[in-house]
Amino acid sequence: SSKLRVFSSSTEVDKIMGCPDASSTEAVAAETADIPRFYPIGTPGKPWSDDERNEWKESRKHHRSYKEEVLDKLDKLKSNDALEVVQYGALSHNPQRYPLFAVKSKQWKEERSTLLVTGGVHGYETSGVQGALLFLETQAAKYTEQVNILVAPCISPWAYEHIERWNADLKDPNRSFKKGNETEESAALMSYLDSLNVKEWACHLDLHETTDTDELEFMPAKHAEAGLAYSGEVIPDGFYLVGDSENPHLEFHQAIISGVEKVTHIVKDEDIIGEPAKSDGIILVPVNTLGLCGSITGGKCPATTTEVYPDSPRATDAICNDAQVAAIVSGIDYVLKH
Repeated sequence: SSKLRVFSSSTEVDKIMGCPDASSTEAVAAETADIPRFYPIGTPGKPWSDDERNEWKESRKHHRSYKEEVLDKLDKLKSNDALEVVQYGALSHNPQRYPLFAVKSKQWKEERSTLLVTGGVHGYETSGVQGALLFLETQAAKYTEQVNILVAPCISPWAYEHIERWNADLKDPNRSFKKGNETEESAALMSYLDSLNVKEWACHLDLHETTDTDELEFMPAKHAEAGLAYSGEVIPDGFYLVGDSENPHLEFHQAIISGVEKVTHIVKDEDIIGEPAKSDGIILVPVNTLGLCGSITGGKCPATTTEVYPDSPRATDAICNDAQVAAIVSGIDYVLKH
């Protein structure tokens, strides 16, 4: 999920990305001297060593099968007359287990604008992956006469199998979509998009979830690894969108909210993950500064990050997947009308 705040300086951005300002060592030491233990690995207040990073990696477990839950579904799409399944890379630490695939319009035409959908940037966020696949199975073909379709349903497959936010190198792929800070996952996708020479992006939807495990596991791990204190998260109950503060396209976002609220409930809070809501279920952050996947189309076309809340008592796996599909369909319908 996109646990984000707007920052007033590059130093603040560095801190949240796990890179405390080296010039403020004494202040950091004072702040962290009395940190209670909140994560089982490492010493509170001290950044992890390589040994501790290895301890984290060796303690991870497989929880589900990328092959069974993703690759097998992609195999079935190969018989779809309108869509083409393309391998654009593989993760080097296990290329046979973790090939990287996208699905695109079979009748790709350069003069058409291109819809981009990305899922599984954070592998633990299940409906981001399964929602993208459901869109391909049920909705994508009907748009292929109007726009080029491009869907990368599971960008971080190691994290999908292990139900993790980080990749196998303890990097957050959703802070790595900018030159000089790439992970294998983001670099492979960016290289593939560059090879397509897309002239015009119609829109981009990056599919995510905000989950209770953000507060219980993933944010504590992030802070522990960086040697920082952790004071908890406020997890919003419902669906919301994270747009680009430099390229807001608010009407695009509002059209998505209108479509999704027919499927699941929208966050109505005035403040969402520390950000003021522009309207129900919509916040804006600097996606390029943070290196989010939502910046990958260059900042001109409408782009957003969806955030489904699967742990709500009002949500089910099916509702979460349907909400992701509703977001994609509502977004592209808006673009095609405007």
